Amino acid sequence: MAADDDLAAYVSHEEFRAGLAAGRVRVVVNPKLARRYVAQRLMLLVVLMPLIGVGIALALTGQRWLGAGLVFAGVALNRIVAWQAPKILLQMAQRDARVYDQVTDQAVMEVRRA
Repeated sequence: MAADDDLAAYVSHEEFRAGLAAGRVRVVVNPKLARRYVAQRLMLLVVLMPLIGVGIALALTGQRWLGAGLVFAGVALNRIVAWQAPKILLQMAQRDARVYDQVTDQAVMEVRRA
């Protein structure tokens, strides 16, 4: 088997968008890498840290329910994004060619013709 046979043929962004809807491409997303990429791309840490920090501060200053609600919302948002990361990544790759190129180059997502 030649080395070229081991590599998947490049699928352009336009072909990916058209082929995904028609079922002509097969997509494999690495969920662990997708979680990390989506969290960095959405700057999730920048949103979550102040949200949880304000929640803790409110809880310590006497507004326990509001503080607990903010902490819960921050933790829940983190879990939801981690759980839905492959779907979010697929939507991001469909909409932006730069994201598609990044995730295919970094082996976060593999696209092959069906």
